[in-house]
Amino acid sequence: MHPSIQKVTQRIVERSRPTRSAYLERMADLKQRSPQRSALSCGNLAHGMAACSQGDKDTLKFMNKANVAIVTAYNDMLSAHQPYETFPDVIRKAAHGMGAVAQVAGGTPAMCDGVTQGQPGMELSLVSRDTIAMSTAVALSHNMFDATVLLGICDKIVPGLLIGALSFGHLPAILIPAGPMRTGLPNKEKQRVRQLYAEGKIGREELLDAESRSYHSPGTCTFYGTANSNQLLVEVMGLHVPGAAFVNPGTALREALTQAATEQVIRLSSTHGGTVGLGDMVDEKAIVNGLVALLATGGSTNHTIHWIAVARAAGVIIDWDDYSELSAVVPSMTRIYPNGQEDVNAFHDAGGTPFLIRELLSGGYLHNDVRTVMGHGLDQYTRMPQIDDGRLTWSPAVAKSARPEVLASISEPFAPNGGLKVLDGNLGRGVIKVSAVAKAHHVIKAPAVVFNDQDELKAAFEAGNLDRDCIVVVRFQGPRANGMPELHKLTPYLGVLQDRGYRVGLVTDGRMSGASGKVPAAIHVYPEALDGGPLARVQNGDPLVLDALNGVLSVELPDHELSARSPARVDHSGSEFGYGRELFGWFRRAASTPEEGASVFWAHDA
Repeated sequence: MHPSIQKVTQRIVERSRPTRSAYLERMADLKQRSPQRSALSCGNLAHGMAACSQGDKDTLKFMNKANVAIVTAYNDMLSAHQPYETFPDVIRKAAHGMGAVAQVAGGTPAMCDGVTQGQPGMELSLVSRDTIAMSTAVALSHNMFDATVLLGICDKIVPGLLIGALSFGHLPAILIPAGPMRTGLPNKEKQRVRQLYAEGKIGREELLDAESRSYHSPGTCTFYGTANSNQLLVEVMGLHVPGAAFVNPGTALREALTQAATEQVIRLSSTHGGTVGLGDMVDEKAIVNGLVALLATGGSTNHTIHWIAVARAAGVIIDWDDYSELSAVVPSMTRIYPNGQEDVNAFHDAGGTPFLIRELLSGGYLHNDVRTVMGHGLDQYTRMPQIDDGRLTWSPAVAKSARPEVLASISEPFAPNGGLKVLDGNLGRGVIKVSAVAKAHHVIKAPAVVFNDQDELKAAFEAGNLDRDCIVVVRFQGPRANGMPELHKLTPYLGVLQDRGYRVGLVTDGRMSGASGKVPAAIHVYPEALDGGPLARVQNGDPLVLDALNGVLSVELPDHELSARSPARVDHSGSEFGYGRELFGWFRRAASTPEEGASVFWAHDA
């Protein structure tokens, strides 16, 4: 093992000892009561199987037969989740073939950040993760189940499913992806069209045509944002069947992998002699493996929030210093948009996760002494699935990347580090992703231009008031202010300014998502402005420093001058009502800091 990986892992183990021990004790207590159906009264059990076929009823009467809970985030508005419409029938058939039963235990919300970008609904995006976690717990609360399959892909959905399922971590669980849509309009062209629209050089019809050629069919969006980062992290943590992450929907291989996942989770159940649950698998080493994969691939900055919350659900405490220290030594091995021009289909065709895992293992960057849904170790995850004579088989990953410009070897990485840095200074603490930022822009010193809303920036850009060197501050966007929406809508405007030759940067207590791109952006900054954090005291013209090389985020003013200013206040009533936001006020008020997962669950664990 690389010594820095070992050092960070051991630090996490020591830090997490009390919370991890308490979690495992709770799971051990639940495991002793399995299978849960034996604790149900006759009336309870009759209700739980009333809608089943007679054959399934006969099976469920025996406590030595598995009942698989299907928790699904299906809806047919999300392209990534639309394929899940048919998955329950595949899962039921596979379960019957194993002498078991599968029931849809419940559904969870599944919203699309692509639909809500820049819209009021985006202010429900982050809080939807904890809502999904609670929905998953409700689905599993009936004590009818011996194993769980989780159907979800996108941004907050996979973290939410994991958090909820980890409350039932005595049960084995497998996540089943549906796969990315096939490649559409090249990402470079999509980016070009978006910037032309931001400059007013093309109209809405041309923009919609380009977007519709990018997002064109069932399946996950193909750029390497939060949804596809989810899939890669989950696979490297051993919670998929091997090679499942990026197989396209609607194919024979996709269906075979779904069947295989169902069969495997049944083998892991206590009814088949299994003793390892999800909570056993998601331990400190598995979490570190997920972070290494995130950093090696330049994945979504959203996971500097989400994976903290997932880890805490398993009693594991991680922080941004862990990310930063790992990032300093984990090499950058992929160039997938927005960190390159190709998409996840090109990554998969180049060798995909099996090649990546094998290379990271060979370099000592991944722990191999972990428990996965396939057993012990990650060696099985260095194989690629295929259909051979109508049967699902796996073969070793390719010896060399088929697309070295997309997927590099461990001996010749694209960069020696992962491109994620923690920023500290008198403006607070945040993170920056520089894997897609040119080195010339890693340090920006410029006057502040302050906005309290993303629409204010759009208006200033259109009026020509931003045609200069500047660091844009967009504040009052934190989890307690308005739910911490993604501010991806700002990217085209800031990209245009940078292309015009200006030195520009962004500082915000909001999020910028997996699509964080070529403009340096200090994001997730806390203490947030609503709580009187330093961003609330910044004024137009203040000299700001955004230094990704040295990890500095500051305003070049004497501390006494900054602290003497009264913090700005804004009227947030517009974010408190409408589009369902009035139902989530308590989430906003209870939210922890981004470095604690921006969650209502574990604000005071650390």
